[in-house]
Amino acid sequence: MPESQVEIRSMMKEPSAHIPLVMSLTGLALIALKVVGDFATHGGLVHEADEGIEAHLWQLLMVGQVPVMAFFAFKWLRRAPSRTLCVLASQTGAALTSIAAVFLFRL
Repeated sequence: MPESQVEIRSMMKEPSAHIPLVMSLTGLALIALKVVGDFATHGGLVHEADEGIEAHLWQLLMVGQVPVMAFFAFKWLRRAPSRTLCVLASQTGAALTSIAAVFLFRL
């Protein structure tokens, strides 16, 4: 395995590197549970007048990961810029995937 991949893997063990990924995946899981639950009970997506608990939790997860990502960037960008940008790209990609799911299902 190339040395740079090993260094990225060791960097990903930092809590500030993997916590935003977990938060984005949790948000994606909330979307999946909402969609599956609506299809199971109503046969299709239900758009409520008031946002449900899933929407509020998703919003908290998305906003909450921003300071963690900023802390990670502040801590690591000067030490290892290219590896830090790779980790930030994966964090951003995970967040954009969750955001795309919201737009895809019009939640």
